[in-house]
Amino acid sequence: MELFVITFIIMLIVIVIMAIGYIFQKKKIKGSCGGIAELGLEKVCDCEEPCEKRKAMLKRLEQQKIDIKTIEEKQK
Repeated sequence: MELFVITFIIMLIVIVIMAIGYIFQKKKIKGSCGGIAELGLEKVCDCEEPCEKRKAMLKRLEQQKIDIKTIEEKQK
């Protein structure tokens, strides 16, 4: 039981140290190869055309950009 407690405490300390490092660096968590973004790819699949879910997300993001521009223009 003593060994379990010591191991648990050591693992907890390691996790806390990693969390503190992540908080202060404010970097995105990514894989060892840099992730899919480093390859210059927007999506992982081989589809010719984005799926419906992605199309909806892109449309929503575009609408948000338009809304922000409209608000900024009205404030001027």
